[in-house]
Amino acid sequence: MSEKSPMVQEEGVDMPSPAAVVSRDDAQSRRPPVEQPVFSVRDLSVSYGKNVALKGVTMDIRPRRITAIIGPSGCGKSTLIRCFNRMNELIPGAQVDGQVLYHGEDIYAPGVDPVVVRRHVGMVFQRPNPFPKSIYDNIAFGAKINGYKGDMDELVERSLRRAALWDEVKAKLKKSALDLSGGQQQRLCIARAIAVEPDVILMDEPASALDPIATVRIEDLMQELKRDYSIIIVTHNMQQAARVSDETAFLYTEVDEATSARWGILVEFGKTGRIFTSPRDKRTEDYVSGRFG
Repeated sequence: MSEKSPMVQEEGVDMPSPAAVVSRDDAQSRRPPVEQPVFSVRDLSVSYGKNVALKGVTMDIRPRRITAIIGPSGCGKSTLIRCFNRMNELIPGAQVDGQVLYHGEDIYAPGVDPVVVRRHVGMVFQRPNPFPKSIYDNIAFGAKINGYKGDMDELVERSLRRAALWDEVKAKLKKSALDLSGGQQQRLCIARAIAVEPDVILMDEPASALDPIATVRIEDLMQELKRDYSIIIVTHNMQQAARVSDETAFLYTEVDEATSARWGILVEFGKTGRIFTSPRDKRTEDYVSGRFG
């Protein structure tokens, strides 16, 4: 027997009126499309040799937002952010289990080249690390090794403008990047990261070594950059996380009383406003209120 058509009305079942169907369809068409995460993390654990650093993390990172990772020292914040571009693999004995899906594809799957991953996912470190080259060559370096064929002068200018540094350095592009101030060097590193047109920018405590004025400039820059990039930032500064981020992940250290082994876990993840004003877990409330940390 053929399968019954969904358009056939069964006896005793009320069907919606045509007007109601049209109204419902219009409402559905007006809904914004479901936004796919840029990263989907599933049961992620990281070990260094026999020591577990991070266990069972599951979360989604949404695009074009700033996601902050906070938590006390030793809870695995830097370990987690390094998972997004496979930087942990550079540490001897590191092992990553679980899944990190980038636009639906597992970046840890066999055959995935970590170098290609890092072209899409740039990173800015805690301390500014410009190359001992000119300002111009710092920006051009990544593009050259990736085979960039366009106008290099235009790329350098565009990258420095997007990092809010062009006006300060345009007259001294051939001078050493090491002559810049700490805040300028960090913005140069951001410009260098975006010159290869990544999709995501990772920032591991990018302002912790900077003075307050330079910190404000980096925070303002992040707000500008999130229009075009997804940004994940590790910070120990609660005020900074509250100021700049759209969503926040709180990590905490779990302890095995029998062995005294410690590892990081994800306690809570959500919109930053909720995490800081009405957290669902007592450990989150105690941390963001300054009771420990």
